[in-house]
Amino acid sequence: MTRSSLEATAAFYNTSPVTRLFRWGLGASQRLWPALAVRAAYRLFGTPLPPRWLARRRVWPADWAISVWPFEDASITLYTRPVAPHGPVVLLVHGWGGHAGQMLALADSLQAQGLRAVILEMPAHGRSAGPTSNLPQFARAIDYAAARLQQQGFSVNAVVAHSLGANAAAFAASRGLPVRKLVLLAPPASPHEYTRLFAQVFGLSERTRAAMQKRFEAREGILMPQFEPQAVGPRITQATLVVHDRRDSINRFADGVAFSEAISGASLLATQDLGHSRILKDAGVLQAVASFLA
Repeated sequence: MTRSSLEATAAFYNTSPVTRLFRWGLGASQRLWPALAVRAAYRLFGTPLPPRWLARRRVWPADWAISVWPFEDASITLYTRPVAPHGPVVLLVHGWGGHAGQMLALADSLQAQGLRAVILEMPAHGRSAGPTSNLPQFARAIDYAAARLQQQGFSVNAVVAHSLGANAAAFAASRGLPVRKLVLLAPPASPHEYTRLFAQVFGLSERTRAAMQKRFEAREGILMPQFEPQAVGPRITQATLVVHDRRDSINRFADGVAFSEAISGASLLATQDLGHSRILKDAGVLQAVASFLA
């Protein structure tokens, strides 16, 4: 049996004494000082875990160049091979709490097909600056990175994104991201539902959860339902491949199905027993993505 998203997420947070302390503090503050609980929950909701310094320690292959670009009040980091093929660029995007290194296997597979892979590392992740991030910022970062690469003379042909990065890429595509192809790997369908999961894990009341969501939407100037498949799918014109594992315990397989059904002409590649992250290294998936983009 696979674990539910709640079980998987709760198990992750329970492994850290620090996050257990946060959960206790949130529970106490929403009883004694509700407004403080909302602000604290909002901050924790936007804090990627595990901490980005764990990914910063990663030894990066010597044949890659690393560039840090200022972005909003933080930065984004781009990884590329200076001697890569001169073919079209494919922008690779990790998910929430992820890092650029997770996309290396896919980058190698694309290079073998004559494509130039550029990995984008989001604010508050890996080497990028910033204490917090969120889904709307992910979408803005994708749009900004693609535009700057095009300004520098690159032809950005496609975006391949994992998990929350896939949700952000779909949103950016629906808003006119100028790429020809889109690959969504294990996308989540509902950020609104994730706030409910977050509230359950940290013991937040519905009142605190709703206030946190309202604070998030007011600060970002966008409502969470605008990121869901039925909202973005009809506006996506790019050729799209969705890859999702049937036993994904983080983002449900039904989420990937929802995107594939909402996007006209999209193809769905359903995998088995790869879970949420192993699809990034599976030879069959890598070949399918490379063939779709070639």
